[in-house]
Amino acid sequence: MLDITTVISVEDAVLPFDIKPLGVRGRVVRLGGILDDILNRHDYPMAASAVLAEAVALVAMFGAMLKFDGKFILQTSTDGPVSMLVADFVSPDQVRGYARVDVDALARLEASGAITAQSVIGNGHLAMTVDQGEDMERYQGIVGLDNATLVDAAHDYFRQSEQIPTLLRLASGPLVGRAGQQDKWRAGAIMIQHLPEDGGISPMQVYSGDDPSGNGEPEVDEDDNWRKAKLLLETVEDHELIDPLLSSERVLYRLFHEDGVTVYPELKLKRYCSCSADRLKGILVNMPDDDKAHMAEDGKIDVKCEFCSASYRFEADEILDAD
Repeated sequence: MLDITTVISVEDAVLPFDIKPLGVRGRVVRLGGILDDILNRHDYPMAASAVLAEAVALVAMFGAMLKFDGKFILQTSTDGPVSMLVADFVSPDQVRGYARVDVDALARLEASGAITAQSVIGNGHLAMTVDQGEDMERYQGIVGLDNATLVDAAHDYFRQSEQIPTLLRLASGPLVGRAGQQDKWRAGAIMIQHLPEDGGISPMQVYSGDDPSGNGEPEVDEDDNWRKAKLLLETVEDHELIDPLLSSERVLYRLFHEDGVTVYPELKLKRYCSCSADRLKGILVNMPDDDKAHMAEDGKIDVKCEFCSASYRFEADEILDAD
């Protein structure tokens, strides 16, 4: 782990790049301050924070690939102690996320000594949804999460939906503070994609959703350049992806300098939440009467936003008696 006192700067950005001699393009995601803000609004155990941090890094990676204004949503539904992860990207630059955690089940898993990223999440599925806004069709791709990590599921998604040869690396972890200082979370991700010689289809320009054929992984005729790019990327270490003293440009130089990597303007990210008193009141008013009555206590209805943990209190009468 890294000492927080050595931190010079914190990145919250997506950096596009390409390696033209290898026919490869990609992106690097580095998250610091906004990720720490997202996680500190909750009291998740460390193992839960780690997988949510990876989910937020992934949604930032995928959302930055959108070619239009919209929302990219990553959501898991599984049987593990972290039974749900939700991370959103809203164009052009906003991210948020939360987790549903069974703290007791996670503590038992940790006590067993058999804790892994796969066991924390469990088995189920991962859904990736593109929402293009009102009056536009939503597209969704679903892949299995069976003894798999988020990276494993993301690879399956690209094989089944985008059918573009893709390799991802992902890491998260806390920077350890000295006595009296709070740990700071970071996450990093890097992705490369092989471009066909004719240019092919750009990711997110055409979004095919679930694999209609059910045939799974397509046949890919890998050339030497793609094999070389994959071998180089596989040498990156987890600590390199989250080291605040190592810039995204430096990571790329270490990996691909022999072949000439070109970087493009980075996308700065920020945390957001769409909750508000008016919005939540509208949701409550439209709930079934029995549900509203059940939520009322001592003449009040209390609601907490799952994303940002903001608390809202309403007079029960204004909710129960609303038309």
